[in-house]
Amino acid sequence: MHMDNVEWKTRVDLAAAFRLVDLYGWSDMLATHLSARIPGPDDHFLINPMGVLFEEITASDLIKLDVDGNMLSDTSRTINPAGYTIHSAIHIGRKDAGCVMHTHTSAGLGVATQKDGLLPLTQMALAVIANTGYHNYEGPAFDLEERARLIADLKDFNILIFSDGFEIFNTYFFLLFMDLSLIHISEPTRLRRRSFAGGGVKKKR
Repeated sequence: MHMDNVEWKTRVDLAAAFRLVDLYGWSDMLATHLSARIPGPDDHFLINPMGVLFEEITASDLIKLDVDGNMLSDTSRTINPAGYTIHSAIHIGRKDAGCVMHTHTSAGLGVATQKDGLLPLTQMALAVIANTGYHNYEGPAFDLEERARLIADLKDFNILIFSDGFEIFNTYFFLLFMDLSLIHISEPTRLRRRSFAGGGVKKKR
């Protein structure tokens, strides 16, 4: 498979991101997905194939697509169609989205299923709340028409909350991991406070 150095570096970085997501316990077997835009004039991005665990993914496993869904890799593997819908929307709507993660973690689901969403209860939450938006969950994202609604909800946010988890993106992988780490510190703290305090936080009188 011929590719230039820019694409190969993007592949190596994204494969490493999959391994880190698995290391931190943020993977969900085969049900979530990460992608990375290949720098350059073409709207091409890489995404994980179906049937490969995050801990197994290598740089060569990743599948290259354009935003219209054309598969540009010479492979017999397929991709998750819902993953394509979501990630292509992000890459179309935000040219600065160098890398994108969709996760279904316990912390993410904890905040995503709360009526009031992410709250400014910790300094970790404060670090990301201004960059957080919301997208109504429409079921598995098989309908390409949902892309327009996703793009409309993106605005200038770097984080979108669905009721099944988070969509987080940034220009660089290290910034993406910082945001995801902050959420995974702040949200378990909030949920524990709610369970201990009967749904509220004690205020100083």
